[in-house]
Amino acid sequence: MIEIKVPELAESISEGTVLQWLINVGDKVNKGESVVELETDKVNIEVNTDYTGVVTQVLKEPGDTVEVGDVIAILEENVAEGAAPAVPAATPETPKEEVVNSSPVPAAPEVSKAARPIASPAARKLARERGIDLNEVNSSDPLGRIRPHDVKAHTQAPVVKEQPKAEKVQPTPGANQVQSDPDKPVERVKMSRRRQTIAKRLVEVQHTAAMLTTFNEVDMSAVMNLRKKRKDAFFEKHDVRLGFMSFFTKAVVAALKQFPLLNAEIQGDELVVKKFYDIGIAVAAPEGLVVPVVRDANQKSFADIEREISHLGKKARDNALTLKELQGGTFTITNGGVFGSLMSTPILNSPQVGILGMHKIQTRPVAIDAERMENRPMMYIALSYDHRIVDGKEAVSFLATVKELLEDPESLLLEG
Repeated sequence: MIEIKVPELAESISEGTVLQWLINVGDKVNKGESVVELETDKVNIEVNTDYTGVVTQVLKEPGDTVEVGDVIAILEENVAEGAAPAVPAATPETPKEEVVNSSPVPAAPEVSKAARPIASPAARKLARERGIDLNEVNSSDPLGRIRPHDVKAHTQAPVVKEQPKAEKVQPTPGANQVQSDPDKPVERVKMSRRRQTIAKRLVEVQHTAAMLTTFNEVDMSAVMNLRKKRKDAFFEKHDVRLGFMSFFTKAVVAALKQFPLLNAEIQGDELVVKKFYDIGIAVAAPEGLVVPVVRDANQKSFADIEREISHLGKKARDNALTLKELQGGTFTITNGGVFGSLMSTPILNSPQVGILGMHKIQTRPVAIDAERMENRPMMYIALSYDHRIVDGKEAVSFLATVKELLEDPESLLLEG
C-alpha cells in the first residue's frame, strides 16, 4: 500500500482545498503523473505521485480542506488496473458494523460516475488542455474507459469552467437572514479559498496600516504622442507592443529611488528599506485579483517590461502563475482605468507601504495659461500609502515626481 500525501506547498502555505481529482479509483498512474489539483491561497497546484500503481482509494472529496502531510489517496502496486477497491479494515471512521453490513458504506468518499467519468490520467489531462467535458466524450473501450484517442476524436467548443453550485438559502428562525419569499429568490454560493484570502487580507490591511491616499492628475499628451510616433518601429524591433505600463513602471522606479521609504516595509520595530525594485502589477484573473511581480524593473528596458507584463498577464488569466511569480514585490501598480474607473483609492498590498492607482484617460479642458484652454487627455492617479512610516510630504512629492516624469517621458531614458 502506497500513501499519496499532500506535499510541502510553499513557505507560509500549510493547507489547501481539493479542487478536482485528475484520476479515478481503478486508474493506473505512473511515477510523476498528476493525480489531484489543489487550490491554495495564491495559486493552484497539481500534486504528482512518486510511485507507479493502481488507485484503490480516494480519501478526500472536492471542496475538502487538506493540510501538508495529509493522506489523500492510496495506491497498490500489485493490483490489476480497473480493479475495485478492497474494503479496508475497520477504523474509527469506519466502524466494524458498517463493514460487515450487507450494504456496506464505502470506506473512502468517491465522486459519482456522472460527475467524474472513468478516464486515464493522460486522457483527463488532454481534455483539460482542450477545454473538453469528459462527460461528453464517447469511449471506444468496451469497459467504457476514456483514452487519449477518444478525446482527440471528440470535437467540441471550449467549455466554461463550471461555477460552484448555488445552494438555496434556508432561513433559520431568529437568524439575521433574508426572509423566505418566493417572489424574491436568493442564492448562497461558497466563496473560493482565494476569494476568502483576498477578503481577509484586505480587511487586515485596513485594520493594521494607517492608510491614506493622495491624488494628482497627469497630462498624457506627451506619452500618447511618443507612443503614436514610435509604436510601429517598437513592435517591429521587439515583437511586443508599447503600452502605458512600461512608462508608469519606469516612472515609479525613478520616484522610488528619490523616496525610498515607499519601497520599504515594517518588520516589528524596524524599517526594512529595500534596495531592489520588484514591481507588482495587479491583474484581474478569473479567480480574483492577483499581483504577479516584474523582478528588477530598474534593470529592464521598456521592451523587457512590456514583454514580462504581457507574459505574466496571460499566465494570470490562464490560472498558471507560480508562487514565485507572486511573492516578494516591493511596490504595486494597479490600473482600474481599463475597466472605466475615473478615480479610486487603491488598498495596500501588505506588507508593502505604497500602491499607485492608474485610471481612465479622459479628454478634459485644461487651462494652459490665463487666456488659453485646450482639451487634453488627462488621467487621475492615486497613491495609497502607510502613514506609519511615510509622511504626507513624501507621499505628495512622490506622486508629483511620477506626474512630472510622465509628462516628460524622454526624461525616463535618463533614469536608466
